[in-house]
Amino acid sequence: MRVRVILSAALAVCVLGGAVGLTGSAALADGYKTCTKLDKASWKPASDAEAKAKAAGYEVRRSKVEGSCYEVYGVKEGKLYELFYSPEDLSLKHTIAK
Repeated sequence: MRVRVILSAALAVCVLGGAVGLTGSAALADGYKTCTKLDKASWKPASDAEAKAKAAGYEVRRSKVEGSCYEVYGVKEGKLYELFYSPEDLSLKHTIAK
C-alpha cells in the first residue's frame, strides 16, 4: 500500500513537471497575481474595477481577488477575457484572452 502511494505521488510530480515544462508557470497559476504592495485596507472597491471594465466595453461576468489584483472576467465581441486591475489605482495591469 505504501509503495503504491509513493508511486502515485512520483507519477503526479512527473506529470505536473511535464505540464509546467510545456506551458510555463501558467500551468500552476490562474493568472497574473502581482498588482500592488499596498495594504488591503487601502484598496479601492472591487466594484470600481468592474466599472472600469464595463466602461471599456466588457460585459462583466464576475470578479475576484487574485493575489494582489482584482481579476475581472468579462466578455467582449463574444470572447472571454480576464482583466487584472491594480486595487491601488485601478490601472489595467494584464489581460488574458481565453
